[in-house]
Amino acid sequence: MKKLIILAIVAIGLNVNAQTSPQVKPASQSKNTQPFLFSVNTITHENAAWSINYSGSYGNNTTNPFGFSGVDQHLAIKGYLGSRFTLIGNAGLGFNRSGGTQSTQQLEIIRDFIGGKKALGFRMGAGLGAIREWTNSKAVFSRVVAEYDSKAWKMGGNMRFEKSFDAARDKIDLISSIGIHRRVSESFFGGLEAVGEDLEGFWDKEEAEGGAKLFIGPSINYLPSNSKLAFSLSGGPIIYATKNQQLFNSAPRNLNQMSSSGYTAKFQMTFNLK
Repeated sequence: MKKLIILAIVAIGLNVNAQTSPQVKPASQSKNTQPFLFSVNTITHENAAWSINYSGSYGNNTTNPFGFSGVDQHLAIKGYLGSRFTLIGNAGLGFNRSGGTQSTQQLEIIRDFIGGKKALGFRMGAGLGAIREWTNSKAVFSRVVAEYDSKAWKMGGNMRFEKSFDAARDKIDLISSIGIHRRVSESFFGGLEAVGEDLEGFWDKEEAEGGAKLFIGPSINYLPSNSKLAFSLSGGPIIYATKNQQLFNSAPRNLNQMSSSGYTAKFQMTFNLK
């Protein structure tokens, strides 16, 4: 009889403890497969998933890393291949201000070399990809990805080294980006995102693509409870920090008339297949 009473007390204690200690779902688990709009993150073994992402943007005086001058739509697929490999495929259709249409496609594979098994903590990886840009220019690129996830914070950054097959472009184009999110409530994360391109324009007056360009703006990620959907929103000014003669001649990336700063706003909806 005494043994039964002791077992009952232990069972009640375990049940009370389970009810009073709910687990908070970490920011990096399945619904957060792509929280940022300007930085790419990898998927870990612990939160292995596949997702379909639909995004759209509206921009003025903008170039490829920041958005599209006009209205564009993108459909992407992202998933975990195993062995810490992440696959990303993307296709976009843009409607420019002159009434024409343009398209772009991109495919890349990234592998985590540091971390990548657990959803939380630091991880770092690298990958390769190819892109056909809005202007029909083709390029190959490599990307270095660094991330840190906790229950309250999500931080990620990319360094993308791009080699275009267009003779008028830089030999190697470096695009840097960073995103920071802080948990505001159970479903909301807020922070900022920033992107820099052709930053060598600050010291190289003959930089081949018109000078240094910067973007910084607020960023929001919303994860509804008990839903496979997630939403992200970001936007802000694009600052053409330096300018050179290339900006006003037959510059690549539609830079011809971009003598003033621009802006971009992006929205993304993610549907998790898992």
